[in-house]
Amino acid sequence: MKQAIVVLNDMVSAGIIQKYAIGGAMGATFYTEPFTTFDLDIFVMFGGSDALLVSLSPIYDYLRERGYTETTGECVMIGGTPVQFLPTSPGLLDEAMQHAVQTDYDGVPAWVLGAEYLLAIAVSTGRAKDRMRVPLFLESGKIDLVCLTDIMERHGLLERWGTWTQP
Repeated sequence: MKQAIVVLNDMVSAGIIQKYAIGGAMGATFYTEPFTTFDLDIFVMFGGSDALLVSLSPIYDYLRERGYTETTGECVMIGGTPVQFLPTSPGLLDEAMQHAVQTDYDGVPAWVLGAEYLLAIAVSTGRAKDRMRVPLFLESGKIDLVCLTDIMERHGLLERWGTWTQP
């Protein structure tokens, strides 16, 4: 994963993307116990575009020019790690990116979505595998419940969150 993060940082420096943040199950591992996951979900923001449709072509062109041509499903293999690129959208995802946290991964700076935002995105997505992560997040002691409640309320997720956390 380290090589993938180095490449992501290079993409930011080259202006290919404005910002990235690790999300999904891999993002959750920065806050909880590890999960079994197939890929590295990378949320990306592009600068200077308010277009409704976003093309990931600049990312794939950049990677191809640097020899990253192997793919598996929707992922590009970078240093043995399958990486899936997901553009953000107005609302929860853009807000989550604005509050991403910079951390260190094996000596390399990396951006990760905040724990509360990872939970909100999981609730928004509504998948069973995301729901299974909730107890681990809550038990980690790394969740600010006031912040989480505020995020859920602003994005219309409070009712679903309540059903996910009831015994």
